[in-house]
Amino acid sequence: MHRGFVGVAMVCASVGTANAQRCRVAAETNEAKLLAFYTAPIAFSMATAPQVTQAGFVRFGAELEYVPKPDPALEQTGACFTQKSEETSLSPVFGRPRITIGAPLGFTIELAYLPPVTIARATPNLFSFAIAHASHFSIGPRGGTTLMLRGHGTYGTVKGAITCPEASLQQTSPTAPCHGTEPSDDTFRPNMFGGEIAVGVTPTIRAFSLYVGAGANSIDPHFRVGFTDLAGFVDTTRVELQEPMVRATVFGGITAFVRQAFDIGAQVYSVPSDATMFRLMGGFRFR
Repeated sequence: MHRGFVGVAMVCASVGTANAQRCRVAAETNEAKLLAFYTAPIAFSMATAPQVTQAGFVRFGAELEYVPKPDPALEQTGACFTQKSEETSLSPVFGRPRITIGAPLGFTIELAYLPPVTIARATPNLFSFAIAHASHFSIGPRGGTTLMLRGHGTYGTVKGAITCPEASLQQTSPTAPCHGTEPSDDTFRPNMFGGEIAVGVTPTIRAFSLYVGAGANSIDPHFRVGFTDLAGFVDTTRVELQEPMVRATVFGGITAFVRQAFDIGAQVYSVPSDATMFRLMGGFRFR
């Protein structure tokens, strides 16, 4: 996960002396597109096919997804700093635990939290939530179609030595990046909320469900540099969007059920403007 956020940081790092400024970037700039790209894998999508749950239903689960690499053309930056090309290195996976709770009248509440535990020199502190409502339409004695409306959000931070990790520190050239002895303490905020609609189809055997859906996310990611060089200058440059961007989403997947106590599934989640992810889901269910 750490290397995924390295991409944002390295693209936004200044090649000059340390400074404190706010750089607000337009949606068409590479900086904005990279912020959006690294926000996409964190979107809090559905954990399973749509289903109507009863009050008191609880599911403990987790997800794991493949994170693609950005288009090399996006790595040509220059809106905020000196134009240069970057080689971003991404973590191939991202994951989180999650819980789903059944509420009255067909509503469900979903929660996920990544605590501030440092992993690979990065410290996430991310909270995700969703509320959904499902309606089932029977087809025959056992199968049917389920329609779900769902709203979700993700807020928090990922901190760590992103711009200038220990391996990049140097003491020879004051005008070159990372001229210091202490790693940077940078912050990435992938703030977003969104809504989606999904339709699930359950065959008469009821061993699995197929589903497809679409929606939109309003994203407002931020990045802040935190580096002190040998001269004592503190770079707290902030890279922000001029205004939040709206990204369309499409997704589809399959959920298989094992004796109604365990489920496992796969999902393709795509933000066509930014990235497409493949996710694996699994969970234990209690009624």
